[in-house]
Amino acid sequence: MRIITMGTGPFAVPSFEAIRQSDQTLVSVVTKPEPPVKSRKGPPPAPVRTWAAEHGLPILDPVNINEVDAIKQLQSLQADLLVVCDYGQILKPDALAAAKLGGINLHGSLLPAYRGAAPVQRALLGGDAETGVSVIHMTPKLDGGPILATRRTAISDDETAGQLEQRLSQLGVDLVLECIDALSRWDGESAMGEIQDPALATKAPRLSKKEAQIDWRRDRREIDCHVRGMQPWPVAFTTIQVRENKPPLRLTVLSVTAVEEDIEGLQPGQICGGKQLVVATGDGALRIDSLCPAGKREMSGEEFQRGYQLPRGSQFQ
Repeated sequence: MRIITMGTGPFAVPSFEAIRQSDQTLVSVVTKPEPPVKSRKGPPPAPVRTWAAEHGLPILDPVNINEVDAIKQLQSLQADLLVVCDYGQILKPDALAAAKLGGINLHGSLLPAYRGAAPVQRALLGGDAETGVSVIHMTPKLDGGPILATRRTAISDDETAGQLEQRLSQLGVDLVLECIDALSRWDGESAMGEIQDPALATKAPRLSKKEAQIDWRRDRREIDCHVRGMQPWPVAFTTIQVRENKPPLRLTVLSVTAVEEDIEGLQPGQICGGKQLVVATGDGALRIDSLCPAGKREMSGEEFQRGYQLPRGSQFQ
C-alpha cells in the first residue's frame, strides 16, 4: 500500500522505521513545523524530522493539517492509508478522507483509558500496574476510534515515563504492521475493530510544570510514582529554605526509596536529619537518592545533606 506517516515525537520512530523497511510504499512523512528559532543554537530537531531527513524521505510540515492547501497536498499523494503516531494535531474528517482507507493511530495506552497527549505519564502517575499500546482506526474524536489491536505489559517499579515510553514504542511496532496488513485486505465496508465504551474513557492531558511540584502529604508510593512519571519532563521538584535572607532553593528530585525511619513529631515534608536525606510523607519516610539543585549538577541525597547539613524538622515545600 501507499502510506503516509504522520508523527513528530520519539514514540513514532520505531514503527515508522519498520514501515520504511517493509514491503509497503512510504510516499511521505508529515510532521509538525519547526518552532521559531529563539537562540543561535536553534531548537533541537524533532525525532521524526531527523529520522526522515537521514533516510532522504519527502517531508511535509503544514502549520495546520486541516487547512485546504494541506489536504490538497495529501490528496495529491494518492495514499491508501495514513499511519499516525505522536503527531500533535487532531485530524478532521477531510484530512482523514485524503487517504483511501483513512488512518490508523498507535497510542500509548490500553484505550479507552488515557485518551490524550500524555498517556504514558498518566499511567505512571496513577500508580497503574500495567499499561500497553493500542492501534485504532481513526475518527475525528480524539483517540476514540474502533480498537484494531492491543498489547499489554507490566510497569516496572523503577521505570520512569521516558523509559516506559521507549519500551512501549517498540511494543507497538509489530502491532502497527499487523494492522496495516489487515487493512490491506479490508473491503472498506465491513465492521473493523472493537468500538470503545465511552463510559470507560479517561483523559490524559499534557503535563504542566505546575503539576511537577511534590506534595509530601501524599503516600510514599504515590510520591515515587510522581517522581518517575515526571521524567524526562517536567521533572518533579521541591523547594527548601537553606540560607536565611535567600530565596528558597529549588531541587529537582530524580529518584526516591521508601525506608523505615523515625518520623514521630514530624509533619509531611520535614527532614528526619542524619547523614541521608530522608523526608516524612503522609504514610512514612522516603529517602531522596538522587537530586539536582538549581544551577548545579546532579548529586546523591547524601551528598546534598553532607553539604548543607539540614537539621531534623527542616521543611520541604
